[in-house]
Amino acid sequence: MNAMTEMPMPLLFSDSAANKVQELILEEGNPDLKLRVFVSGGGCSGFQYGFTFDEVTNEDDTALEKNGVTLLIDPMSYQYLVGAEIDYSEGLEGAQFVIKNPNATSTCGCGSSFSV
Repeated sequence: MNAMTEMPMPLLFSDSAANKVQELILEEGNPDLKLRVFVSGGGCSGFQYGFTFDEVTNEDDTALEKNGVTLLIDPMSYQYLVGAEIDYSEGLEGAQFVIKNPNATSTCGCGSSFSV
């Protein structure tokens, strides 16, 4: 029995991102999967974003729902993601999830790491 932390929407989860996650969950065949977004040390700018599927919601996670998809954020990552937008785009560089983070003072060229 995990209680999810209820907080104001820390970030925007676009329809295209939620729809893509829903598609991936259907492909996996496990409706209990949730998308976990996290920040960890690393990358050329100091911090990097990560995405993984998780079946477990931890007591201190912030959980957001969009179009039937649950997004999980741990407390440490939450502080770096407040105000950010998670989107999914398909373009010449391929298809990818993109995080637009107003807290990042700089990002690397590929956009996968940032500094604050």
